[in-house]
Amino acid sequence: MERFVVTAPPARNRSKTALYVTPLDRVTEFGGELHEDGGKLFCTSCNVVLNHVRKSAISDHLKSKTHTKRKAEFEEQNVRKKQRPLTASLQYNSTAQTEKVSVIQDFVKMCLEANIPLEKADHPAVRAFLSRHVKNGGSIPKSDKLRKAYLPDGYENENQLLSSQDC
Repeated sequence: MERFVVTAPPARNRSKTALYVTPLDRVTEFGGELHEDGGKLFCTSCNVVLNHVRKSAISDHLKSKTHTKRKAEFEEQNVRKKQRPLTASLQYNSTAQTEKVSVIQDFVKMCLEANIPLEKADHPAVRAFLSRHVKNGGSIPKSDKLRKAYLPDGYENENQLLSSQDC
């Protein structure tokens, strides 16, 4: 009778996910088709985020028709455009942003030197003139923002300039 005793199969508690694999490990494993940025794994030719934990998801993507089609288009363009994460995009300062800050600082400095109150920047005629005749002139904020954000910078710059002339 003992030989007819049915026992339950051993329980499989093991997960099929690789717990200690990083996106960089997958990049070295799969070569130049993938790249890592900001802790995420990207397909270089498709610009999509891939799950780096499951190897099968990556290999399925690389075998897919859409990937092969996009890879062919990518090789024709011969331009490497990599998708950047949002944090990297927000940290990037363009030339337009730096020009905007420069125009605002110059405007505040001009108002201070000419003894013009910053409230005059709120007048509609001044606003129209700045946006029509000054490059990035429409980006000059209202007087309260000028006073809070840009006036302390101008004050510090003038103090440093005066202290360097005294020495």
